[in-house]
Amino acid sequence: MSEQLDTTTHGVLLTDVAAGKVRSLLEQEGRDDLRLRVGVQPGGCSGLIYQLYFDERTLDGDLVRDYDGVEVVVDRMSAPYLDGATIDFSDTIEKQGFTIDNPNAGSSCACGDSFS
Repeated sequence: MSEQLDTTTHGVLLTDVAAGKVRSLLEQEGRDDLRLRVGVQPGGCSGLIYQLYFDERTLDGDLVRDYDGVEVVVDRMSAPYLDGATIDFSDTIEKQGFTIDNPNAGSSCACGDSFS
């Protein structure tokens, strides 16, 4: 039996902590039809900026990966920039929020929101 490559998924990883936070936010919203959409757009001080938001739509060409009930959606144009990136959530006295550790980023700005 040969293994077939799944072309409908992407290489973005979501940590257990981040998945738990997404679940918590979705429960607060009272919605079970939303997905976490991750993408990149031109902008920011380094050339590209991350987008991270809840979306009810699934667009043609979207790549979807499920993390124990949390769907993470990446559009095909963003997928190469995000392949191997890890989304985590920090909740410390210094910082609270989602972080993206992206091995494809050659450089990033001080704020950490944009990269090249």
